[in-house]
Amino acid sequence: MFRRTIGAALATLTVVALHASPARAADAAGYVRLAHLSPDTPAVDVYLKADSGTAKEQRFNGVAYGAMSDYLRLPVGTYSVAMRKSGAPDTSPPVLTTQVTVAAEGAYTVAGVGRYADLGLRVLRDDLKPPGGDTSKIRIIQASVRAPVLDVAGANGRPIADGVAFATTTDYRQVDPGKWTVRVRPSGGGTTSDLPCTLGAGNVYSLLVLDDKSGGLKPELHIDAAGTGEVPRGGVATGLGGTAPHDDRLAAMLLTGLAAVLATGLVLALRRFRTIS
Repeated sequence: MFRRTIGAALATLTVVALHASPARAADAAGYVRLAHLSPDTPAVDVYLKADSGTAKEQRFNGVAYGAMSDYLRLPVGTYSVAMRKSGAPDTSPPVLTTQVTVAAEGAYTVAGVGRYADLGLRVLRDDLKPPGGDTSKIRIIQASVRAPVLDVAGANGRPIADGVAFATTTDYRQVDPGKWTVRVRPSGGGTTSDLPCTLGAGNVYSLLVLDDKSGGLKPELHIDAAGTGEVPRGGVATGLGGTAPHDDRLAAMLLTGLAAVLATGLVLALRRFRTIS
C-alpha cells in the first residue's frame, strides 16, 4: 500500500514539475494561432502539419467566422495550413492552403480573410515585444464587411486607428493603459459600437472587429501577450471590464505550493514505511 502511495506521489510530482515550467521542457519554438475572419464563408476544418519530421497532423473541426484560437507552441520549422469545408473528407482537395515558417519565439496568426468569392489565407506576424515604459500596445484586425472602412478611438476622442479597410490589419500602436471605452464606427459616420475594457500596462492586444448577427459591429479584445517574458496567450480578454487574463505566475505559485505539500507527504510516507518495515 505504501509503495503504491509513494509511486502515486512521485508521479504527481513529475506532472506538477512538467506543468510548472513548460517553456524549459521544450526546444526552440514559436507560436501560431488560427482564425476564421471571412464573414460570408461557412465553417471550415483547419489542418496544421509540419512539412518535415514525424509530428502528427493537427485538425480543428467546425471553425466558424469570428473564431480565433489561443496560441499553439510549435517547434521551429515550416508548417502547412489547409482549410476544407466542414465535414469534408481529409483526402478531399483543400479550399485554401498556405505555409508558415515558425522562428524561435516568433508568433503568427494564420487567418482566412476576405469575402468567400476571393477568400485567402494570410499569415500575420504578431509583434509580442512588450511596449516600452508605462504603456499598452494594440492593433486592429478588421474583419467586418458591413463597415468596409472604419475608425477606432476612445469614447473621449483619443484616436487608435483611422480608415482601417476590410481584411486588413494595422501595425501595433502604443497607448496609455487604464480604463477605456473603445469606440468602433464606420468611416464617414454610422452606428458606433463601444467596448468597455481595461488595458494593462506592458500588455499587447489585438482588437478584432466582426460583423454582429444583429446587424451591427462586434469588437473583441484579444490579449496577445501579458507582461514582460510571459508566454503569449491569444484568447479573448474577459472580466474586469474585459481584461482579466489568467495569471501564469499565480498558477506557478499554486503548483509550487502543491509540490511542497506532496513532497512533505512523500517524506512522511517514507518514514512510516521504514518504521513498519
